[in-house]
Amino acid sequence: MLLLIGSFLVFMLIGVPVAIAMAVASVLYITVFGVAPNIIVAQRMIAGVESFPLLAVPFFILAGNLMNIAGVTGRIYAFAVALVGWMKGGLAQVNIIGSVIFSGMSGTALADSAGIGTIEIKAMKDHGYPIEAAVGVTAASATLGPIFPPSLPFVIYGMMANVSIGALFMAGILPGLVMTVLMMITVAIFAYKKNWGSDAPFEIRKLLAAGVEILIVLAFPAAIYVLVTLGMSLNLAVGLALVALIAVDWYYDFSAVMALMTPMILIGGLRRREPAERHAADQDHRR
Repeated sequence: MLLLIGSFLVFMLIGVPVAIAMAVASVLYITVFGVAPNIIVAQRMIAGVESFPLLAVPFFILAGNLMNIAGVTGRIYAFAVALVGWMKGGLAQVNIIGSVIFSGMSGTALADSAGIGTIEIKAMKDHGYPIEAAVGVTAASATLGPIFPPSLPFVIYGMMANVSIGALFMAGILPGLVMTVLMMITVAIFAYKKNWGSDAPFEIRKLLAAGVEILIVLAFPAAIYVLVTLGMSLNLAVGLALVALIAVDWYYDFSAVMALMTPMILIGGLRRREPAERHAADQDHRR
């Protein structure tokens, strides 16, 4: 066991990716101590990546890529500005609301911070907010991504622990809402102390127009949640919601650029499945 943990820590210290470090450390331990025949190790690793529920991971990534490239992050930001931009510390509140909405299509904190987070940080800097405040609010609000359904960590945990993914999605709603409210209260307190003003006037016409623009975005997580709760397979639910989303978005915003861009996004979504597969294989290997 000392060899397993020690080799893993050494690989981590020299900058080896976590999935590769876990795999190499496990193989090294098995080879030295002969814990299991090599053929058994290979079979278990292959079985780990053949898990059907794991297909939901690249579907989520693909959906996030498609909506990000299609300019959905801009629509989310515009809606959040129209909704809470009039409050004190408006753009900081926008940062939180934008992360709540974006979490429904990404399911991860990293995608949240790299997607809509870049827009929010730049906007806060341009409006005179300290860079520390912009980055801090973005980093904190990005943690809502793995909590609000659909959540990739919930999918992986449900698969590994044999727990209902629909029940996990339902369990994440209340904590996510509580975190959102507490973050908004914290921002309001800082806005009062730092004398941050509002960043956009409230206009019901802009709010309604922006709300119509993100109906497609809100329909994606809602459709997944409803279908999974009704007992449908998570992969099938994500696939159906993704197909419907693409069809509607293409109908309203079809262009030659989008037609050329979609195959590249599909390839990117498929390639990004590899880290998730390695993670599942490593987990099954360590058993």
